[in-house]
Amino acid sequence: MTLWRSLRALQVYGANTDVGKTIVSTILCRSIQRQNQRAAFLKPVSTGDLSEADDGHLRRFGAGTVTRCLYQFDEPVSPHLAVNEDINDDTLLRRISSTLSDWHSTGINLSLVETAGGVHSPGPNGNSQADLYRPLRLPIVLIADSRLGGISSSISAYESLVLRGYDVQSVLLFRDDYYQNHRYLRDYFERKNISLRPLPGPPGREESAARDEENMDRYYEGVARGDDIASLLEEMGEKHKERLERLDGMADRAHELVWYPFTQHQGMTAKDIGVIDSAYGDNFQVYSKSDAQNEQLRPAFDGSASWWTQGLGHGNPDLSLSAAYAAGRYGHVMFAGNVHEPALQLAERLLQTLDNPRLQKVFYTDNGSTGMEVAVKMGLRAASVRYGWDARQDSIQILGLKGSYHGDTMGVMDCSEPSTYNQKVEWYRGRGYWFDFPLVTMVNGVWKVQMGGLGDVLGSDLEFSSLQAVFDLDARVRSEAAQRYREFIHRSIQEQVQRGVKFGALILEPVLLGAGGMLFCDPLFQRCLVDVVRSQPELFHPTAQQSDGWSGLPVIFDEVFTGLHRLGRRTAASFLGVHPDITVNAKLLTGGLVPLCTTLASKEIFDVFSSPEKSDALLHGHSYTAHAVGCQVAVDTLQTMATMERGGFWEAYRRGWQEAGAVDQGQDQIVWSLWSPDLVTDLSRVESVEGIFALGTVLSISLRDAAGGGYTSTAAKGLQQKLSAANVHSRVLGNVLYLMASLTTQPASLRALEDLLRRSLA
Repeated sequence: MTLWRSLRALQVYGANTDVGKTIVSTILCRSIQRQNQRAAFLKPVSTGDLSEADDGHLRRFGAGTVTRCLYQFDEPVSPHLAVNEDINDDTLLRRISSTLSDWHSTGINLSLVETAGGVHSPGPNGNSQADLYRPLRLPIVLIADSRLGGISSSISAYESLVLRGYDVQSVLLFRDDYYQNHRYLRDYFERKNISLRPLPGPPGREESAARDEENMDRYYEGVARGDDIASLLEEMGEKHKERLERLDGMADRAHELVWYPFTQHQGMTAKDIGVIDSAYGDNFQVYSKSDAQNEQLRPAFDGSASWWTQGLGHGNPDLSLSAAYAAGRYGHVMFAGNVHEPALQLAERLLQTLDNPRLQKVFYTDNGSTGMEVAVKMGLRAASVRYGWDARQDSIQILGLKGSYHGDTMGVMDCSEPSTYNQKVEWYRGRGYWFDFPLVTMVNGVWKVQMGGLGDVLGSDLEFSSLQAVFDLDARVRSEAAQRYREFIHRSIQEQVQRGVKFGALILEPVLLGAGGMLFCDPLFQRCLVDVVRSQPELFHPTAQQSDGWSGLPVIFDEVFTGLHRLGRRTAASFLGVHPDITVNAKLLTGGLVPLCTTLASKEIFDVFSSPEKSDALLHGHSYTAHAVGCQVAVDTLQTMATMERGGFWEAYRRGWQEAGAVDQGQDQIVWSLWSPDLVTDLSRVESVEGIFALGTVLSISLRDAAGGGYTSTAAKGLQQKLSAANVHSRVLGNVLYLMASLTTQPASLRALEDLLRRSLA
């Protein structure tokens, strides 16, 4: 986006206002032109007297420097107070990028983009400049403050920039031999491998304008021709070259050293590896090795939400600050037998957020797979104790759904049916019974529940007027379809138990089975499955009776993917009207920043592990259990989500789906998506589309495959390649291509993606 081989584009930030940014910019531009190279100066937003404007100063003293100011306001106040027109941040960034691109095409060698005021001075819309310009991530020239208090403000400015992922290339300031800030700061920045150059201060202002201009010109000429500035420019040139060389070689080095997840390496080349220089908002900045005539970075929409984790935007400065705070306060402290504030706050807030009266205890792990391992241990122990089973002699299995996936650690692999993921894993045993189930999708403009191979047992496919109607379980639980579901479920479990199978837990990914291929299970089927398990405990043990606690089997919900607003609600369980006994959350838990997982359980299940014997305890843990950084980020993530929900952040999307649904439901019952209902309807009528649905942030498109689809299908590759050519990074699951927005994706980005999908599938 802002990286070229022949143009060095730098951003000039000041540690404070009036530290001499424009004077330094003038020195750098004059010096580079003494080397027979061309310089340009861009002031995105300028305020104050036009006769004192920074770009005008460069025109007077820059010795031929090309200058431009995008927005000029004559009131000498902060830009957010001076603006008298609507300046969209995205528009401003596009204009900066376009200007730099134009300068590159005309042979400019060095361009400086100068900010206004200090690092955190507000931009036109009131947000910090450090955040406003972050998508560009230009290398930084920081102008430190030589005045009293300047050491503190300079270091604070530097740390604020680093916290946001900027690379500070060099630091300059005016020498003041009284305060000697340059001495202290030189040592400080030397430890960061950043060079600091002290400069002689400019001459005092003269009453005579002509003499003043003559003095300034003499000053600039003297400093610009000095060896110190020449060596600085040479150093910055080397850093630019080294950056390009690092990016050039990353794919080759990675191909040699890295073993990638879920990747068949045979036939893979370095060209197949994407090099991500940075990420911000919904976009990666992807390096594209090309000739000197092209930009080397291009923004690519993160269409998989970075494997379903991304929720509040890449490079989120608030979450970065949360992480830095916890890292500074704690680092990592062991959790067994201890507590720290972030872990306690997160436990309390998570219980409040999930609003499940059954859940009272929170166990911390580090990712979804290990969190599910803990959940399985909890569930199987509770069932074994109640029913008097000895797991050393009895084979205790689980109930689940075909296509389910709960992680790659050995225990939870056995909780999934044989599949591509596990069939060649040597220790895999597959301990369970997995139901086939009806699927929800839209076909030719109609929402359908398709029975697939279960038609003879469950009846014909069902059609619905809206997705909202599919989720109207209060009405549907009394339907004939529900009765057929319950009878099928009861009969299937009974047949397995009569064969001697012992079940210890029911494990479900509520509503949407992600890794299995974005399988949208009929929510009524999952509801009926839970109802049968809980209402008929005698299925699992002849002496079992219904309980106010868990009944039949402990019900475990794997909401690692589907929870915390991924599907448009705090919990996916709420779609089913079910309170699980154990639930697992990860991925969106930290907004997409750091790994963390929680397994929440009922007090009744917790008490099963309570005894005088240490061996009866839940003997599971990780070195980094309840890592304070992850916990603090999760606390602030949940707070942000709650604020967005209360403030109606998604209200326009909800209204659109409510109008399309034509179902009178309370606000908390609306089924909606960030993807428009018109898009889903339109694409459902495309000949190559077998089925489509959207829910929350998820859009899933199943492509027709004459060979039958499945994980090994290549039917979606063509669409994926078209999206990639348009700078959209996506993932496929066999014949299914899915796109996933974050919770903060802007409407304009979504509509652009929707237009791209329409064109690509036309």
